[in-house]
Amino acid sequence: MRPLLSVCVVTYQHVNYIKQCLDGILMQETTFPFEIILGEDESTDGTREICIDYANNYPDKIKLFLRSRKDVIYINGNPTGRYNFIENLKACSGKYIALCEGDDYWTDPLKLQKQVDFLEGNEDFTICFHKVKLLKGSELEESDDITIERYNKIKKLPVTINELLRYGNFIHTPSVMFRNTLKEFPFELYSSPIGDYFLYIILASNGYIKRLEDEMAVYRVGVGLYSGLNALSYQKNILKYQSCILSYLNNDEYKNLLLAKQIHCIDEYFNQFSRKLPNDNILIKKLSFKKLVKLLVLKIKNKCILKKST
Repeated sequence: MRPLLSVCVVTYQHVNYIKQCLDGILMQETTFPFEIILGEDESTDGTREICIDYANNYPDKIKLFLRSRKDVIYINGNPTGRYNFIENLKACSGKYIALCEGDDYWTDPLKLQKQVDFLEGNEDFTICFHKVKLLKGSELEESDDITIERYNKIKKLPVTINELLRYGNFIHTPSVMFRNTLKEFPFELYSSPIGDYFLYIILASNGYIKRLEDEMAVYRVGVGLYSGLNALSYQKNILKYQSCILSYLNNDEYKNLLLAKQIHCIDEYFNQFSRKLPNDNILIKKLSFKKLVKLLVLKIKNKCILKKST
């Protein structure tokens, strides 16, 4: 039978976590068939061998794709799992797609059933997500972090793309399920530093967003690509993905929301840069001058666009 749902799992160097991730998926109790699309990005720590064992033990459930590091996409000079992620999405054959990266895991055996039931009964919603627990080191914490804080600012329901643009990403990756409606993947998705958020923007432009109150997954903090970034690099990545979203969107209202956020982000970039830059390091100042001028021009341009549109 064709699966109603595809679970997209990308993993790299997750030897200590991937078993818990896969076990949390395999324990799901559903009234419908589902598949696991497992993309392994040529790990060297034993993750690949674990994935092969699971695929051999569950051949009717797991479709394993062994990727190569030669296909890795670099963004802002850093290697990413974007190729693995997009190729996984292309391989998903279900009506719905759920995400769970190899370092996160699910805790509720009815998670998939609850989310599919909602989407099946609400055709005007494209995304459904839920609360998670945060795992920091060995300590589990409630999901009352900045993500939920952003979500709680939302007063108007149902939630739309406007809130996603205005408040930023409030969806933890292992909590999301969405309709498998993408026929093409825009080139901006290949270059945006934050891939899942960009994906939600695309999907939310065609429907509403629903949050279930059940806490059904654990999001591991401090393991992902952006956990080790300093403030300057983090602001640089925000500017990059905002530019990718601006390039993709063709709605003036959405663009104005992002232009205002980007102006604020440029100010933060300058603040972080001034704190980090040694006063006596003339070489760094010269190397960075061109970049700073470009940012300043972008800020002025964005302000002019905003002023003209209002």
